[in-house]
Amino acid sequence: MSEATFEPLSSTRRKTSPALEQILYQKFAVLDHGYVAVMDYMGTDSAIVQAARVSYGEGTKHIQEDAGLIRYLLRNMHTSPFEMCEIKLLVRLPIFVARQWIRHRTANVNEYSARYSILKEDFYIPRVEHMAAQSASNKQGRGETLDALQAAEVQDRLGKHSKDSYALYEHLLNKDALEHEINPNRQGLARELARVVIPVNFYTEWYWKLDLHNLMHFFFLRTDEHAQYEIRAFADVMLHQIVKPWVPLAIEAFMDYRKNAMHLSARDVYIASAVASGEDLTQVAQPYGWMERNADGTLKGNRERGECVEKLAKLGITVSFK
Repeated sequence: MSEATFEPLSSTRRKTSPALEQILYQKFAVLDHGYVAVMDYMGTDSAIVQAARVSYGEGTKHIQEDAGLIRYLLRNMHTSPFEMCEIKLLVRLPIFVARQWIRHRTANVNEYSARYSILKEDFYIPRVEHMAAQSASNKQGRGETLDALQAAEVQDRLGKHSKDSYALYEHLLNKDALEHEINPNRQGLARELARVVIPVNFYTEWYWKLDLHNLMHFFFLRTDEHAQYEIRAFADVMLHQIVKPWVPLAIEAFMDYRKNAMHLSARDVYIASAVASGEDLTQVAQPYGWMERNADGTLKGNRERGECVEKLAKLGITVSFK
C-alpha cells in the first residue's frame, strides 16, 4: 500500500497536546505487519472540562480541579463532554480484524480500496503461542493452546495457502511476469473481481476517526481479557501508547470507573445481601431461574449465576448454590 504523505508542521493557536504532537505520524507496530499512527486530533483534557462547565454552569463550580471534574463526569456517566475530543488514526490491520472492528459504527471510516489499487503480499500468521483450539464453553472464543508441533504445521499451511492465493491474485490481474511473457495479449481480470481470492488474513488499511466517548467504549470492550487477541493487541497499543498520553486525566478516570471497575446488577446485590443475612440462597435464586436441575439432580449451567459467583468472589463473598 502507498505510504501516507504528510504536510509540514505549522504553528497553531489552538490548544494542543505536547505528548501527542511528539508522536504524530509515528507508526506503532502491532502484530506482524500492522501498525497504528495518529494523523490528527482535536481537543485535550481541557476541552472536556470546558464543555462540561458550559453545559453544567454553576452546578460544577464546587469542583475546583480539572481532574476532579473529569472524574465526576465519568463516574456519573455524563458522557457528552468527552465527545469534544476527537482523534484520527491510520490503522493497518488484517481484514478479519477489520470486519470485527467495523462493528463499532460510531466512527468515520475510509478504507483502502482493492477496486482501485493492488494489494501487497502482506498477510497475518499467528504466533505459536496464539494458536488455540475452539473453546468448549465459548462459541466465539479460543480454548487450550495447540501443542507446538500442531501449531507449527498450522503456520506452515496458512503461509502456503496465503502465498498460493496471492499468486492466483497476480495471475488473474495478469501481473505474473512469466505468464505475460508467454502470452502478452492475455487480458487481466478487473481488480474488483480478482480480489475475491484474497483470504481475510491479508492486510487492509483505513483512516478511523471518532470522539473520545466512543473510543473509551471501544477500549472497554476490546481490551477486555475475553476479546479476541488480535483486536486486543491493537486496542492495547492505542490505549496505552496513544490515548493515555493525549488525555491522561480522562484515561485515569476511565481506568478507575470503567476498565477496572465492576458492575453489580440488582440480583448480584440481592444475593450478596442474602449471604450476609444468612438466607437460603436456593429460595432467593429460585425466581431467577438459577436453580433448574438436570435429571440426576445436579444444577444446570447458568451463565448469569456463574458470573454472579465470580463477581462476589472478587469482593471476598463466597457464594454457593446447591
